Amino acid sequence: MLTFDMIAQAADRLRDVVIRTPLLESPLLNNALGFRLLIKSECLQKTGSFKIRGAYNKIASLDEGQRKAGVAAYSSGNHAQGVAAAASAMGVAAKIVMPSDAPRIKLDNTAQWGAEVITYDRQRGDRAEIARDIAEKTGATLVPPYDDYHLMAGQGTAGLEIAEQLDALGVQADRVICPVGGGGLIAGLSTAMLSRHADTEIWAAEPRNFDDTKCSLAAGTALSIEPGHSSICDSIVTARPGNLTFPINLKTLSGGYAVDEADVVAAMRILFTELKVVAEPGGAVSVAAALSNKEALQGQTVVALVSGGNVDMDSFLGWMT
Repeated sequence: MLTFDMIAQAADRLRDVVIRTPLLESPLLNNALGFRLLIKSECLQKTGSFKIRGAYNKIASLDEGQRKAGVAAYSSGNHAQGVAAAASAMGVAAKIVMPSDAPRIKLDNTAQWGAEVITYDRQRGDRAEIARDIAEKTGATLVPPYDDYHLMAGQGTAGLEIAEQLDALGVQADRVICPVGGGGLIAGLSTAMLSRHADTEIWAAEPRNFDDTKCSLAAGTALSIEPGHSSICDSIVTARPGNLTFPINLKTLSGGYAVDEADVVAAMRILFTELKVVAEPGGAVSVAAALSNKEALQGQTVVALVSGGNVDMDSFLGWMT
């Protein structure tokens, strides 16, 4: 199970490890939108995303023998960097399976943190199966991207920070919007937020055609997306909610948004021009959801978590022009 106490314990572990990322806002943007938009900027976190929170908490929970045997993981990039950085900080060997077409910045940074990067063809291979095989052969502990309670507790510290930052501002948020892939971040965030701010609604944001959590919430049961789609939001393109994350999210979330890629690019542009923040597409879906639903949010206070900023410069400049 995931509890608030687990998140509080993770916060103690992470106190001198992660950055307490700021809540940013633009008064001019708020005036134009008609509601107050606060940006939880996890793109400014170490490794460029929230992922180090859960990865560090998971690896820190291992015993000495498990750490000596190392860890294995699979990821399109952000989880890979989080695991690599966390493992490096604790002197633990890491083998990480990544798609060969992952953004170059994510491949390079993962290797620079000291992990052994093992690439595969995402059209033909199964990264989870490859990583599980490595773990079985080497005795390494598998650190999954979201379906793990220690991981969720670590990610939940971002939600705890939001609650504390809102309290410091004397503000009650009407809703928090969070990007969702497998659901680990929002499971931890919603558990932490609702323990402190029970009246705040927590909403999922996903790219259209990869809105498995939104559809699953509406149906009341975990559903898979139809295959054959692609998205620029490479960090959150999952086919089905996690086995452990979805039961939590079914209880804690108020609903979900599906956003078009044009709205994601527009959100990235606004984050850059108004707040000087560089966000990757998957990290900006929360802001895209807020901007594309502004009529329903008039007069409200909304927190949008930007989950990552690991984007290749050429791609980013191409989207901005």
